[in-house]
Amino acid sequence: MQAQQYQQQRRKFAAAFLAFIFILAAVDTAEAGKKEKPEKKVKKSDCGEWQWSVCVPTSGDCGLGTREGTRTGAECKQTMKTQRCKIPCNWKKQFGAECKYQFQAWGECDLNTALKTRTGSLKRALHNAECQKTVTISKPCGKLTKPKPQGKSFFHKIRKIILHFLFIHCIT
Repeated sequence: MQAQQYQQQRRKFAAAFLAFIFILAAVDTAEAGKKEKPEKKVKKSDCGEWQWSVCVPTSGDCGLGTREGTRTGAECKQTMKTQRCKIPCNWKKQFGAECKYQFQAWGECDLNTALKTRTGSLKRALHNAECQKTVTISKPCGKLTKPKPQGKSFFHKIRKIILHFLFIHCIT
């Protein structure tokens, strides 16, 4: 008699977990199927593109600041505006806040200088900034870099754990 009750409990438990997996799969599929909003249509006008000055920090040589923007055109309602901006307060500021680079991995440590270097190539220049096409940076050796985690979704990991649990406890 106890064996039958145990088997019934196992079946109910397995059914509950399968329902849970189905719900997780439905939520994950719904998240993946969301469509991006269509872009808004832009009205055509004779206004020129905004031309932006460099970011000028409010105080010091980095942090929050402002930049001035101008554009020309007979029908433009606004030909000047100010925009908030930020200059990084770290080693990257030597290349300008508007210059974004894609960097290679760090090279080996140079034992003569105790520095390691890497090269970056220009990814994009914001606000018409004048940027170097490639840059090289250095930093002291000795600090280990942490590997980046692999990008699997939370639902994928949970689903894998539940399936493993079901396989071990309910199906066998």
